[in-house]
Amino acid sequence: MKVLMKGNIALSEAAIQAGCTAFFGYPITPQNEIPEYMSAKMEPAGGVFIQAESEVGAINMVYGAAAAGARTMTTSSSPGMALKQEGISYLCGANLPCVIVNVARCGPGLGGILPGQSDYFQATRGGGNGDYYTPVYAPSTVQECWDLVFHSFDIADKYRTPVMILLDGMLGQMMEPVETKVHPRLNVDKPWATNGNAASRPRNAITSLSLFGEVLEAMNLERFKVYEEIAKKEVMVENTVKDGDTVAIVAYGAPSRIVVNAIDELKEEGINAGLIRPITLWPYPGDIFLNLPSSVNHILVAELSMGQMVEDVRLAVNGKYPVHFYGRTGGVVFEPIEIANKVREILGKPTKEIESKIESKTATQDENLRGGI
Repeated sequence: MKVLMKGNIALSEAAIQAGCTAFFGYPITPQNEIPEYMSAKMEPAGGVFIQAESEVGAINMVYGAAAAGARTMTTSSSPGMALKQEGISYLCGANLPCVIVNVARCGPGLGGILPGQSDYFQATRGGGNGDYYTPVYAPSTVQECWDLVFHSFDIADKYRTPVMILLDGMLGQMMEPVETKVHPRLNVDKPWATNGNAASRPRNAITSLSLFGEVLEAMNLERFKVYEEIAKKEVMVENTVKDGDTVAIVAYGAPSRIVVNAIDELKEEGINAGLIRPITLWPYPGDIFLNLPSSVNHILVAELSMGQMVEDVRLAVNGKYPVHFYGRTGGVVFEPIEIANKVREILGKPTKEIESKIESKTATQDENLRGGI
């Protein structure tokens, strides 16, 4: 059955259907519908909802629930995610499974509530202290918001790791029909959880602390063996680049859909381009660039940032192709004609004029300020 729902609601209901029994959150735009929805739906579903006193409190509640063996989730938006980084580092250090959702806004600092993709480094490089990664999934449709929640909980349990879902506020607010199929749940035994008692088995203690360097090194080495396995088995990518395409355009999340429209526009002029859409931002699907058709001469990376994923593309390409970049920031979303013009520029073809919208927007904002809005 298909149901019309927002990305934020799809994330919420999918989590409940995937067996999430503990949600901890704190309000921040543009993810507010998620804790609002969970506050109404978790208790009837047999779960627990707590609005924490802060993002810091929420992520540490996740630590406790995960340590007890529960399927647990928290959500936030960019500045809130920054506050969660210490807790995420602790979760990784203790090998605790959970799902963390970032409905990103633009930044840095407080930024604005408009969509952005400038949290890429934070998500893929580990924003806290120490050596760790988290698998990161980037949906581009509301349907993928639904599907990737089920997948993320399974990956978290399978590998004992926090998993992140990164989308922008545009997708969180977008409404689309969703096939609300409940995916089969991966049942993983958790003998490590802190829910035992002395009568049945020794009580477990979960910590990332040791006073001995050799012990900590061994813990890190074991963790990175898991990361190697994830990198081998769990990469997800969509690739539409085919023989005859001269440009491969790399984009993720909702903006990748704008790129598809740009590709269609270019095709009408006889310019052939294809899309590479990473679904896992970590591990990054770098191998996709090793076997592109011989017709490809250029790589273009399109992001709603000043250029973050472009660094992973350059590493993957390793000098084989020239890598170009086009980005918008401050919450401004590029249009298909902008991407198409960048391709035209790369290929030395005439670009098309883009109508400026800055004057009308500025006038409206000034009028609002004068009116006290």
